[in-house]
Amino acid sequence: MRLDNHRVVITAAGRGFGRTLAIRLADLGAEVFLSARDLAAAHRVRDEIRDLGHQRVHAFTCDLTDPASIRDFASGVAEHTDRVDILVNNGARYLEGPDLLSATDEDIADTMASGATGTVLTTKSFLPLLLNSEMPDVVTMVSACGTPGHHRSDAHDAFYAAKSAQAGFTEILSKRLRPRGIRVISLYPPDFDNADPLSEEWETTPREAEGTLTAHSLVECVLFAVGQPRDCFIKAFHFEQV
Repeated sequence: MRLDNHRVVITAAGRGFGRTLAIRLADLGAEVFLSARDLAAAHRVRDEIRDLGHQRVHAFTCDLTDPASIRDFASGVAEHTDRVDILVNNGARYLEGPDLLSATDEDIADTMASGATGTVLTTKSFLPLLLNSEMPDVVTMVSACGTPGHHRSDAHDAFYAAKSAQAGFTEILSKRLRPRGIRVISLYPPDFDNADPLSEEWETTPREAEGTLTAHSLVECVLFAVGQPRDCFIKAFHFEQV
């Protein structure tokens, strides 16, 4: 699938899966607007993509715990384009520790703000640009931790809470935005292998039934969902955890 006519916004793309998505979608022709809390990290990924020969990439700073920063990110993107075709809500702080007392109040508040409030406000801020698209999709990287009854992660309770909030938000958003032509797609992966998309590992990492889910497969899930005809609303991808 080619994305030559797509304009894509990706949050928290300075590292990890956000970086992977930015590189892979740019490689497929998309114009990418990527953000990171650290502007230097966003610039590094932008430059990596430009070094691959893809010039339609823009880097922004965005702190998902700061409403003003989110608004500034959306305003900055609007200076370059009158529409967004795909918004990827990738950003959410991970907090480890199965003991509620193991994290500070500040860490808990930051985790909740970035994953829950940040996702809501980012979607709200970009909604006008999404409504200008003829093929708008909102893709949210939730987590298996957002699935009711899930208990197999060592993530902190606050991370579970933030992911459950994302799940609730995207569930109702899917129903309410469908009449306006916007598809809301959520992914609920367990822990997965995220090989560097610029390394040989990207193609050589095993993708077999007994293995761990790979970022390569997650990217293909996103591409599959956004590539469907507009009458096909794939609401969620859930994955078996080995």
